[in-house]
Amino acid sequence: MSYPIEGSCQCGGVRYKLLAAPQMVVACHCKECQKLSTSAFSITAVVKRDDVEFYGDMQSWSRLADSGNVNAAQFCPTCGNRIYHYNPDEPEIVKLKPANLSDTRIIQPVAHVWVSEKQDWFDIPPGVAVYDKQP
Repeated sequence: MSYPIEGSCQCGGVRYKLLAAPQMVVACHCKECQKLSTSAFSITAVVKRDDVEFYGDMQSWSRLADSGNVNAAQFCPTCGNRIYHYNPDEPEIVKLKPANLSDTRIIQPVAHVWVSEKQDWFDIPPGVAVYDKQP
């Protein structure tokens, strides 16, 4: 895989460049991620903040997670597409939503989290770490 990889929201108002490989890619099956993705799970690529460049205006939204941490999100104000999540207490880490990358081959989850809320019809592939909740 060669970097950078470009990404954008659905309308193109927010663009970004991923400059290096993610630290990890995770599939989250919690009910909140099911709402976010309107699917069985949401994919997150954990990257260093310095490894991604963003262009365009974004809006913020946040909620308190079960852990007590703040789960904040940045999204396009025009099309509403989520770009990334972050914890304000850990600004050096970005939880990128990688499905909007131009090359999605990096989307190979090494772990599935919150499988206690997983949809029954989805089978987790063998060879990945599995956690009932947040590890």
